[in-house]
Amino acid sequence: MSWLRLSLLRFGLMIAVMSLVVSLRAQAPSPGEVPPPTIRVSTHLVLVDVVVTDKQGKAIPGLRPEDFVVEENGKPQKISTFATPAENAGTPPALPPGVYSNRPEYRSHGGPVTVLLLDAINTPFKDQAYARNQMLKFVKENFKPDSRMAVLTLTGSLNVLQDLTSDPQILYTALQRFRPLQNEFTPSSASLPSGPAAANDASVVPPSDAATSGAVGSFVSGQISGVTLELQEFADLAEGYAQDQRIYLTLNALNSLSRILGGIPGRKNVIWVTGDVPISLIPEDRTVTQAELAEDLPSLNTRRADQHASGNYAATARGLHAQEIRETAARLSSSQIAIYPVDARGLTLSTDTDPQESMREIARETGGRAYVNQNEIKIGVERAFQDQVAAYTVGYYPDNKKYDGKYRNIKVKVKRDGIDVQNRRGYFAIDPTQTKGYDPQQEVAKATTDVVSSTLVAFTAQVVPASANKGKVGVTFLVDASSLSVEDSSGGKHLNVVFYATTFAPDGKMGTSVSKKVDQSFDDKTYQQILQHGLLLHMDMDPPPPNSNVHLAVQDGRTGLVGTIKAPVSQ
Repeated sequence: MSWLRLSLLRFGLMIAVMSLVVSLRAQAPSPGEVPPPTIRVSTHLVLVDVVVTDKQGKAIPGLRPEDFVVEENGKPQKISTFATPAENAGTPPALPPGVYSNRPEYRSHGGPVTVLLLDAINTPFKDQAYARNQMLKFVKENFKPDSRMAVLTLTGSLNVLQDLTSDPQILYTALQRFRPLQNEFTPSSASLPSGPAAANDASVVPPSDAATSGAVGSFVSGQISGVTLELQEFADLAEGYAQDQRIYLTLNALNSLSRILGGIPGRKNVIWVTGDVPISLIPEDRTVTQAELAEDLPSLNTRRADQHASGNYAATARGLHAQEIRETAARLSSSQIAIYPVDARGLTLSTDTDPQESMREIARETGGRAYVNQNEIKIGVERAFQDQVAAYTVGYYPDNKKYDGKYRNIKVKVKRDGIDVQNRRGYFAIDPTQTKGYDPQQEVAKATTDVVSSTLVAFTAQVVPASANKGKVGVTFLVDASSLSVEDSSGGKHLNVVFYATTFAPDGKMGTSVSKKVDQSFDDKTYQQILQHGLLLHMDMDPPPPNSNVHLAVQDGRTGLVGTIKAPVSQ
């Protein structure tokens, strides 16, 4: 354990930070109580957020673990962890200069967490302005300062308009900066000319005498109809590509949100303002769309080629991304993210109900609510905030220990009369490290490119400039061991953790990259010290160009989960 002794010599460098960590530790529960869930990673602990309200939608306070009954696939489960609705935890002590943290108390220290996601890639251009105005109206009239909210946009990649804040004026200013975007993947009502009007366009008929003009006109009309049909088929292929890209970008955004929010304890509401949800979290059970249904009906000889293409693509898309969708659904579940889709189109007379049903489905699967076909979409946003303060968290270790990738149903009952209970319907029992093509370094790469720090492994870091560290940039990590998984071994408790530090120049060019790995067992006494004070590790790096940044990452080797921090490098 020579590396540990060496790290302890640097203990004084982080003493101020460690005192902050110790002061922020939660008190242990009294004997006999069910403990609240910690950030500790466990591939077998299932956390379920349960919104409990009366028939008027008001929160029911004061419930205890014995008031809840949890079933998985019809079998009762023992409640192992329990937490009441989140309360304002207060502001943590300020970090010293040169010290940075992704710990939950620094990411969100002011009560329940809500993220507003303004979706431009799945929303028609004309509806984006309406949705923006509705959100401005909500923040101005209904936002409560005891909550925290971030504003993100999906415009191809995930972007941040405003990180988590409880200041309504800051949120209002951020929303004012959002401008509607005509994205190349946005659904469009435009179509190519077709039908009799296009086929009989007189401007394309060459001059001719009266005897031949009818035959020539018929011939030319037939040629034009064929060209129009080919163009329409090409447009359908382009639409299919655009749809596939929207699915890909949407999945990337949801996975990024899982990494950003996953380490923050408790329920996190994502209010997704969109014109369409292009995925189903359970592809096999998804409601058949109108296009797919029409494709299966005995009308194949009377339907246009574009209708065939639409139906065929809808059926193909159902299974095309099935595995990626299951993995995304599993990450959303483990990160305790509830999605509240809000239809950006407002009240619509459209007969196409597929987008609305997709919104309802993703809400049911994540424990949220869909708000569709309504004018005042800000009311749907307000309901998400009301649910946040009525959510209890129950956790259990499932009797079925085999993570086989299959879907498991969850049912929660509360032993009270006259109440409504809302929770997600189930989860996929997926171990991400066992999926085909899993690459731990790829997980790190994805996390370090997220627009906000990943919180799945919590740590604090100090970055010392080269001028104060004998010509080398010094980076000292202090990892919250309760966010790391641990295995029992003959030598005590076994940890497998990888540390990364990479510098980036102002132009984005990658510079020095250093990594270190801790893969060993600790006796019980040493492990208890690590739990109490954190896992400490130091590394030195060659100095980068002026005004560079350093991207720091810590990965739990057993689960693959990652925490990240981006920090400036002083000279």
